[in-house]
Amino acid sequence: MNLSVLLLLVALLALAYAAFNFFKVKRLDEGTDTMKHIASAIRIGANTFIEYEYKVLAIVILVVALIVWLALDWYCAVAILLGASMSASAGLIGMKIATYANVRVTNEARNTKNIGQTLKVAFRGGSVMGLCVAGFALLGLAIVYFVFGKTLGWMDDLSVSTCWLTKLQILKFPNVLSNYALGCSLVAMFNRVGGGIYTKAADMGADLVGKTEAHIPEDDPRNPATIADNVGDNVGDVAGLGSDLLESYVASIVSVIALAYNLVVKVGVDNSALSKLYSYPLMFAAIGLVACVIGVASLLLRNLSKSKKVHQQLNAATWIGASITILGGLGLSYFLFKDSGIDFKSVGFSFGWISPFIGGAIGVISGIVIGIIAEYYTSSDYKPTKILAEASREGSALTITSGLALGMNSCMAPCIVLGVGIISAYYIGGLYGVSMAAMGMLSFVALTVSVDSYGPISDNAGGIAEMSKLPEEVRNITDTLDAVGNTTAAIGKGFAIGSGGLAALSLMLSYMYSIPGADFSANNGLPQLNIMNPMTLSGAIVGGAIPFLFSGMLIDAVAKAARKMVEEVRRQFKEKPGILEGTEDPDYKTCIGISTKGSIGQMKVPALMAVVIPVLCGLLFGAEFVGGILIGSTICAIMIALFTGNSGGAWDNGKKYIEQGGLEGIKKGGEGYDEVHDASVVGDTVGDPLKDTVGPCMDIFIKIMATVSLVAVNVFAHYNLWTVLFK
Repeated sequence: MNLSVLLLLVALLALAYAAFNFFKVKRLDEGTDTMKHIASAIRIGANTFIEYEYKVLAIVILVVALIVWLALDWYCAVAILLGASMSASAGLIGMKIATYANVRVTNEARNTKNIGQTLKVAFRGGSVMGLCVAGFALLGLAIVYFVFGKTLGWMDDLSVSTCWLTKLQILKFPNVLSNYALGCSLVAMFNRVGGGIYTKAADMGADLVGKTEAHIPEDDPRNPATIADNVGDNVGDVAGLGSDLLESYVASIVSVIALAYNLVVKVGVDNSALSKLYSYPLMFAAIGLVACVIGVASLLLRNLSKSKKVHQQLNAATWIGASITILGGLGLSYFLFKDSGIDFKSVGFSFGWISPFIGGAIGVISGIVIGIIAEYYTSSDYKPTKILAEASREGSALTITSGLALGMNSCMAPCIVLGVGIISAYYIGGLYGVSMAAMGMLSFVALTVSVDSYGPISDNAGGIAEMSKLPEEVRNITDTLDAVGNTTAAIGKGFAIGSGGLAALSLMLSYMYSIPGADFSANNGLPQLNIMNPMTLSGAIVGGAIPFLFSGMLIDAVAKAARKMVEEVRRQFKEKPGILEGTEDPDYKTCIGISTKGSIGQMKVPALMAVVIPVLCGLLFGAEFVGGILIGSTICAIMIALFTGNSGGAWDNGKKYIEQGGLEGIKKGGEGYDEVHDASVVGDTVGDPLKDTVGPCMDIFIKIMATVSLVAVNVFAHYNLWTVLFK
């Protein structure tokens, strides 16, 4: 079957199932008038934010596409627009279904009082996001392969093309794919940064005043920031998450394909191997998406009315999808490489035809282990978070200190796993095996995102239940679903940074292969960058500082918006004392406006950093300096992502552990609860911008820097100020 046809059919299958689940959820009843009113306010707030953000984003994408058209060619600009449209569509649809599903989950809990039935509604809503992520990603790739690869005949064309204005020599098809990934990356960066700032500004404002000053429960309708907080769950944890993992998914596929072309063109692998090498990751992704459709259906078609083990049901769906993907990948490896006639030694396949499959399997295993490590450090079922909760007895300072130590300690084990995975994949499958490890981690991304997205939907459902003053048993159901969602989110973040690091490494290798005049004759064709070269070393030092600058800007942006939110909530409580007495309604719209304006205003500079820095540094100092930047920024970004994600997750779950009466001698709402709980809330608010703004943006940051560098390397390798002045 034609490769583009296969991709198209699989993508349409996933999108058709997503559409079916979308309308099935939407047909469910929303419940009481109060529930409908609250859900409508959340939906309007989310739609308002995404409209503002996409207007800003559209201008940025058009400017970038124009620059790429001038520097490279028209087809690269078209690919950027295509990638941006696919990513934006997935984020928009996922956010919309989340704003429809939240109230319907609440109503299902209200009507059935059954956690299994309620889980199905929440997961069905989350599955729309998951299926759209992989479906739109493969749809865009199918279009690229059909139009540029098949119709224009560029897929197997290894002759270089001359850019119309800069006169640079480039390979057409790999550049089309790289620019498609760049378009996806731009949307992901803006959605993650903008959504992260929005949601944490609202969350911090709601908690700091509502919980620690007014001592009212979470999602209490008397809190003016509570609607904005619920809006943030949709724009940050759903739309941002979906665009993020779509970008990771595409980047991992493109990194394998780009490497395949470099192995043939630069290393000297026989041309006959090319079609096999670029077909494997695409067909592997198609198998993974079909497996995810089966995994999603396995949960939704099951009778869960008697099941109370939420985590077990979600794990079962994930394992079904992952198992089918792995078995399919093994069969595909046999089909493509067994009798292919490829010189396996030249490609680096130490174990023959099975080598690329083992590389992908190493990625899957590494991702699972990193997820388990993240769960150990962040779940209240385990010792680290319990010790952190105990520290809240001594106040806020020790809560924060213990959380910082926990996050730092948690970095070592995942990095060892990544290191072992990279070494194992390389010695089994060469550089291609390393790239397939990143692909393996994300091969069943549709299920990963489905499980992750169900969490924010359940969180919103709990907020609606609280604000609608529904019976406590309804909130207990939604809280149980939400607690499981927090754990799955921590595991998902481990997957994201692990795959992000591997994909960035693969893109970095392709970048080094793409440097004009680079010599690959030594060390079996492995691209080399001399770290002791002063230009490279300086780049690595600067690159190591860039993620810290980026993180500081994000935290500062959240703090500025949160400060305004705190002032507004305090003002309303002071000027309208009837709010806390329940005789006067708070002004939700002003708080939503503060988060919207704050996030849109503050997101532009951090989001553009990853695009501007590698290009600017390249035009000033050349390709070796940018290579150093990629090395330094990737290493530091991985550490920051692990540290912030795990410390923030532990603070959050430590707070929940206290709220559930987990500490000995302190019952829920009992004596001493307020002081200990206040300390845990302060820790949680410190962790909010770390785990939900900084951490999730790090993997996008390093991949977009690597992608931009790969796209622009031919430009700044030939045109840079350093070469003009000193050579």
